[in-house]
Amino acid sequence: MDDVVKIVNDIKAGQIKPIYFLMGEEPYYIDKLSDFIEDTVLSEDEKGFNQTVLYGRDVTIDDIISTAKRYPMMADRQVVIVKEAQELSRTIDKLESYAENPMPTTVLVFAYKYKTLDKRKKITKTLAKNGLVYESKKLYENQVGDWIKRVLSGKKYAIEPKAAAMLVEFLGTDLSKINNELEKLQVILPKGSTITASAIEENIGFSKDFNVFELRKAIGERNQLKAYKIAEYFAHNPKDNPLVMTTGLIFGFFVQLLKYHGAKDKNPSKIAGLIGVNPYFMKEYEVAIKNYPMRKVSQIVAALREIDVKSKGVGANALSNGDLLKEMLYKIFN
Repeated sequence: MDDVVKIVNDIKAGQIKPIYFLMGEEPYYIDKLSDFIEDTVLSEDEKGFNQTVLYGRDVTIDDIISTAKRYPMMADRQVVIVKEAQELSRTIDKLESYAENPMPTTVLVFAYKYKTLDKRKKITKTLAKNGLVYESKKLYENQVGDWIKRVLSGKKYAIEPKAAAMLVEFLGTDLSKINNELEKLQVILPKGSTITASAIEENIGFSKDFNVFELRKAIGERNQLKAYKIAEYFAHNPKDNPLVMTTGLIFGFFVQLLKYHGAKDKNPSKIAGLIGVNPYFMKEYEVAIKNYPMRKVSQIVAALREIDVKSKGVGANALSNGDLLKEMLYKIFN
């Protein structure tokens, strides 16, 4: 995120590169940067003649170079943005000749999503030397909560840890999806508000009481009644609670407990970093570690592997999702 802020600040200060090659597995910042360039480098009067948006599936590298070599009309520069540039991955090396001597009056932007250039290749080194190469990396799941807090803080909002955890558990690490949901909440809630689990339930549709987050907590506490109630809710709402996702997250929880058991230093702050959880939730893990000895955790991990295979339709003997969830809980609690 610091790299993105620097790029934006440099552009605002007039330090504009002739080429921006934005690539990587996380499309959120690629879109944000290309949109920022599209919106701000030229004035509204200049855009009509000097701003061109191309799409990788519709053009060739030769078409892009030809467009980039044009001179601006009644402006200091032109902007050429190539969206979905990853469609040109097979021929991207042909850009090298232009990258060696780019037009100083053109700002050429590539939105190269879900892929990266080989950093060892000459094309990448040339683009970095005469322009800017930015790689947008996927965040790990345990990093997304902090990202949510930073984004909201910049917009004068706060969020409860549980609410952030709900977003991550239901939307994964897709920053664009998470940001879309956060923007919906910002329309409803006044600035200065703290986004709560209840606000998410009421406005986005995730149940604050019946979700994988609460199921994991109930399992950790060995609260069988609550766990079976949540499983029953999941069985009646399979589209909102896919079995594969549920078993995967519970499996991940016990793998974390296994790491916890194996750690020499049981300091909670160090354990949080080791197992990849927000320190806010460490109390839940401290409870679970007392309820599940290491040998039991190992047995559960093995059992969950079997449930996961069955959830994908292998050897399940036509068991329903509800039956598989009950089987999972039985093997955990017994």
